Amino acid sequence: MKNWDTTDPFAEARRERGVLPVDFLGERIPLILAYDTVKAAAWEPETFSSNAPFRVPIPEESGVRKVRQVPIETDPPEHSAYRAIVQPVFNQPRDPAMIEKIEALVAETLAGFAGGEPFEVIHELALPLQTQALTLLLGVPMIEAKEWEAWGTNVFYGDETVPGEKGERLDGYLHRKFDEAEASPGADFFSRLVTAEYEGRKLTRDELMGYGLLTFAGGRDTVISMLAFTLNYFAENPAALGRIREDGSLVRRAVEEFVRVASPLSHIARVCPHATDVQGEPVEADHRVSLCWASANRDASVFEAPDEIRIDRKPNRHFGFGWGPHNCLGSAHARLILRSVISWLVAHDARLEVLEHVPHWEDWHTYRRQIGYERITMRLETNA
Repeated sequence: MKNWDTTDPFAEARRERGVLPVDFLGERIPLILAYDTVKAAAWEPETFSSNAPFRVPIPEESGVRKVRQVPIETDPPEHSAYRAIVQPVFNQPRDPAMIEKIEALVAETLAGFAGGEPFEVIHELALPLQTQALTLLLGVPMIEAKEWEAWGTNVFYGDETVPGEKGERLDGYLHRKFDEAEASPGADFFSRLVTAEYEGRKLTRDELMGYGLLTFAGGRDTVISMLAFTLNYFAENPAALGRIREDGSLVRRAVEEFVRVASPLSHIARVCPHATDVQGEPVEADHRVSLCWASANRDASVFEAPDEIRIDRKPNRHFGFGWGPHNCLGSAHARLILRSVISWLVAHDARLEVLEHVPHWEDWHTYRRQIGYERITMRLETNA
């Protein structure tokens, strides 16, 4: 692919040590790199804990939000109880009714760009599609997506705002929605939360906000990046659509392969309650380590020719949606969106052309990897 750098920046360190200490804004964090080691750590909350408000994301987020995100910043069994409250919402993408709604939204969206005129993928297509699909999942009017779009591709960082300002906009929206739901509960996501019980009591406002923050932050820039990756791949590899047309099973396999290779969430942190050793790297108590999904997804001991994109790869036990108790709640929703996009492109004999692109990088002093685009302009035409 010419327009996405699929280089694996972790390869040498993974082979030599299995760990890569990196300086993140003055904090030394060892990245755990090998597939088996990452997998084991994801299942060891006693050693690698998520019960660390603001410190699970990298960089940590104490400056952009006021409450811990629920359930991601908790450990089992507390995590399991919190997750069960919202699991039915995030299971909806497996239901025929929700599948039909998302497919219809994707079809309407893509058809609107299919006339051959140039369009910018990130802000004109992917961001609106992501926000509108989320309204369907949460059961709120689609008009609310317009407000969500105004927050940009990341609800905490970016654009011209100062740190924290974007988070304050999201806070204000969530407080308003929870106030409305408490006054007049309905069938939407916010009403489910205000009427739910946790250990025999109602959720506190901080717990409600924690759910809301995670819901709006967790699947935003990652889904947008995956949509751009998918469209770019088919622009650079048009014959792949023909292969999928001949073998429909490749739709799902292609989605999994794109998630593996792109790994839009590079890594996530865990805090060590006690001093420990990670692949020979000492970690002090209350210090953080990183579970590096992007590195594990390129481990040659698990994936044959890991740097190649093989849309027929099977099996594909990637960690693109995390692993263990904290595997991504929104993975079924993201998969449905991506499957719907690919299916539409195949059904309409689509032709995509990249006209201009500006990559978006994760760039620290010891590694650099592309995680998306600042912008990418395309042209889309169809024969069907």
